[in-house]
Amino acid sequence: MIKYYNTSFSLLTDLYQLTMLQGYFFSGVNYNTVFDYFFRRQPFSGGYTIFAGLDTLVNVLSDINFKESDIDYLRSTGLFKDEFLNYLRGFRFTGSIYSFKEGDIIFPSEPVLRVEAPIIEAQLIETLVLNILNYQSLIATKTSRIVLSAKGRGILEFGLRRAQGPDGGISGSRAAYIGGAFSTSNVLAGKLFNIPVSGTMAHSFVMAFKSEKEAFLEYAKIYPNNTILLIDTYDTLNSGVVNAIYVLKKLKNMGIKRFGVRLDSGDLSYLSKRVRKNLDDAGLKECFIVASNELDEYIIDSLLKDGAPIDYFGVGTKLITANDDPWLSGVYKLSEIYKDKPVPVIKVSNNIEKTTIPGKKNVIRFFDSSGYMICDLVFLEKDLDSIISKLNKKEPINAYHPFYNYNFTIDGYSYYSVMLKKVMDNGKRCYQTPSLKEIQDNTLTNLRVIDDVYKRFLNPEIYKVMLDESLYLLRNRLVKKYRR
Repeated sequence: MIKYYNTSFSLLTDLYQLTMLQGYFFSGVNYNTVFDYFFRRQPFSGGYTIFAGLDTLVNVLSDINFKESDIDYLRSTGLFKDEFLNYLRGFRFTGSIYSFKEGDIIFPSEPVLRVEAPIIEAQLIETLVLNILNYQSLIATKTSRIVLSAKGRGILEFGLRRAQGPDGGISGSRAAYIGGAFSTSNVLAGKLFNIPVSGTMAHSFVMAFKSEKEAFLEYAKIYPNNTILLIDTYDTLNSGVVNAIYVLKKLKNMGIKRFGVRLDSGDLSYLSKRVRKNLDDAGLKECFIVASNELDEYIIDSLLKDGAPIDYFGVGTKLITANDDPWLSGVYKLSEIYKDKPVPVIKVSNNIEKTTIPGKKNVIRFFDSSGYMICDLVFLEKDLDSIISKLNKKEPINAYHPFYNYNFTIDGYSYYSVMLKKVMDNGKRCYQTPSLKEIQDNTLTNLRVIDDVYKRFLNPEIYKVMLDESLYLLRNRLVKKYRR
């Protein structure tokens, strides 16, 4: 995230977080707690979500503090007392965080990230957790769908100019790369995250010269090894591709073998087929075609089904804004408090899917003998050793739906993985930060081990997230207690 005006992110929060903090402070309430980050529904009516934003969050929390200018601003609101403001001067996050890895596939209702901290600290970071993880996970997921639709062809992320502000552009480019984008047009994101950068030219470059041919010649002269010519400024077939062929033949005669043309308007299927034929007839079979213009996974899928010979897709607006579902339903809920002993807590709702799952929890993911994901089991952390003992003996596990009267037995699994691992201890990072390329590789690996039925764009299968018996009974017991 960008640092504005030399401030930390302590004030990047909703006001009620700070008013609650002052309430806790003067009430003497600061016992240890457990909060869960999870989400309630799949975005884009899809079958999976890609987890992204963890490293950004850890970086922010490692450095969160209240500067004197922050204290002065809070005092100016008239809401906060001096004793509380003095407390904030020494504020640091000292909690522990357990999390899925970035690039992991995640599903509704399971804890994706667990915060263990005094309630004042855990409450303050709620908005940051939601702001960072919801957006980056959303964009990573949208990008992965676009990458899947391209069936191995490169996706070039062009979203910066349509992103929601500077940080939307930078965080969005980071998340898009995690989701599988080949490169970004965002130069600052390229510098910050070591993402490959790519770009061609705008129509204004072509229009700035006396002729299209002259513009192409000048561009190729300056960038002979990175020539991609935008051929739709005037007339794609009668002018653009003709002039491009003239220039690209010169490059080929110089021994240059990599160059391309770009289409940014019109019927991309029809034009790409005609352009491909013209290039091939001119002996330029090595020339690749880039297409852009308000693309998304559905349009790309349609183009390829129509046989459009496009090699790369430049995707901007609909990727960086996740236009068809521009928010992830992530929430952050209290699940356990510590007084003399751990006390599981629950929020009960008439909407059954908004009733939370109590207790300090973890997730086990099961895989079959082919390496494919079978289901996820949510369980109480205190039961980890007994569950692992059963799994190592390949014993069956009773599993219950989080909300409905449905259960089954998990058996026939080949191996399993415990998903929530500690990433912060006493407010400090305690894991080795992977490179962004390693996170992208994790995404692509996970997409290979989830069955195609969950990756369909239309009516995907619903992946099973289940509760183990002990957690299921605890949840039912607490629901009955508070509904009396």
